[in-house]
Amino acid sequence: MSREQYQIPTGGSQQAFGGASGSRDFASESLGVMFYTCGDCAVRVPLEKGAPIRCQKCGARVLYKERTKRMVQFEAR
Repeated sequence: MSREQYQIPTGGSQQAFGGASGSRDFASESLGVMFYTCGDCAVRVPLEKGAPIRCQKCGARVLYKERTKRMVQFEAR
């Protein structure tokens, strides 16, 4: 399947996003909130677009983006 044929999945199927918790994360991402993991204290940090990159618990500035819960598949040649 080429890039041009890829269709973005809709929120109608909860199984595609790992159940109810995955569906909740997808809904919050559509509102502009992304979740990151703090590099020092490992707390899950929600950040909005334009917000300062800083952990609310410890103040660290090293945040790691969480992996997607969707299955990602590539075609190898």
